[in-house]
Amino acid sequence: MPLPENGQAQFQDQTGINIESDIDTVVASLEPQPDGTTAGLVVARGRFSDVKIEALMREHGAEVEEYNGKRVIENHQVPQQVRDTLALTFLEPGLVAVGSGRAVRTAIDLQKSGENVTKNAEIMDRMRSLDRGNAWVIGRLDALRADGRLPQQLASQLPAITWFAVSSRVDSDIHGTVRADTRDAEAANNLRDVVRGFLALAKLQAGNRPELQTLVQSLELGGTGNSVALTFSIPGAVFDAFGAQRESAEKPPAH
Repeated sequence: MPLPENGQAQFQDQTGINIESDIDTVVASLEPQPDGTTAGLVVARGRFSDVKIEALMREHGAEVEEYNGKRVIENHQVPQQVRDTLALTFLEPGLVAVGSGRAVRTAIDLQKSGENVTKNAEIMDRMRSLDRGNAWVIGRLDALRADGRLPQQLASQLPAITWFAVSSRVDSDIHGTVRADTRDAEAANNLRDVVRGFLALAKLQAGNRPELQTLVQSLELGGTGNSVALTFSIPGAVFDAFGAQRESAEKPPAH
């Protein structure tokens, strides 16, 4: 998250939640609003003290109200550019929702109605196919095209991709898959040609740099029918090499 250097400490000071030790799993979302702003939401499962959290947030100016059967703790004292409040609620024991006031209330409504993402068979099928990863993203590219969120110049150059998904497992190394589902088999073949060209260019760019060669050699193109997949495996040593190069470049020359 784009937090300042002491952002975790500030978050814990205001909410009583220790990001490192209290949280087990996190799901985050961003939803564009009609007024041009974005409503952000983080739903975290872990070990929380609702009494402590409410008391701390009240100390920082938050107020509490009942909304659709849930207690919403909301701080209206936010920077002007944010243009929304910071709110928190417990959806159930051990499950907290933190985000803009609009997003938190929407989460409460969706939980109560049951009309949530688990009703979307297409998304859930893709989520199950990514269950080996511990970080993932799923989306519809054609939906981004339809509402004008993608620049027209970019949208016109992209193949007819409908769904896209990125899954990775992050430990000492990073293993992952980037998958795109296209409108038909012809579009998938066109996309494979584009990716092959990218891979060929990447191999040329790698040259004699071992750290880049390791990364490029791990890239593998696959998929069948209207599905295109690119898998990768990045050893931790690659990041160490990049870090060493950066430190060397930033080191002032000796006199």
